[in-house]
Amino acid sequence: MLYGSSLVTCAIDLCAVLTDENVAKLRTALHDLKPVHRLTPQRLSFLDNPEPGVSVRNLYLQTDVGPVDLLTSITGVGGFERVNAKAIEIVLFGRRIRVIGLDDLIAAKEALGREKDLLAAKELRAIREAQHDGESG
Repeated sequence: MLYGSSLVTCAIDLCAVLTDENVAKLRTALHDLKPVHRLTPQRLSFLDNPEPGVSVRNLYLQTDVGPVDLLTSITGVGGFERVNAKAIEIVLFGRRIRVIGLDDLIAAKEALGREKDLLAAKELRAIREAQHDGESG
């Protein structure tokens, strides 16, 4: 919705460097939301799993407010440093945050190749063209 898309998702996708320190910070931040690993049949608590020191590449969590995916890289775009380099800054709930740039979001949707993502990419390209037309007109 950030860029004006009519397509809505219920998940929050975050690109992050998942060091032991960052995983510990995430556990603290998400504690009250009761995060569990949604792709494990046992629905293991993220607060206890994985144990400290265990390397993590991606986390797919279910919380009391919905799904949260933490990815070390974005398909079609790259790792955190690359995504962050072209991210834009917005204010959300009174805080300045960085979000994926429109061109990178389109590239990610196209790289995923699922029907719903290709539809989103098509709409996002149209939004980008409308923005460019508005800037030149």
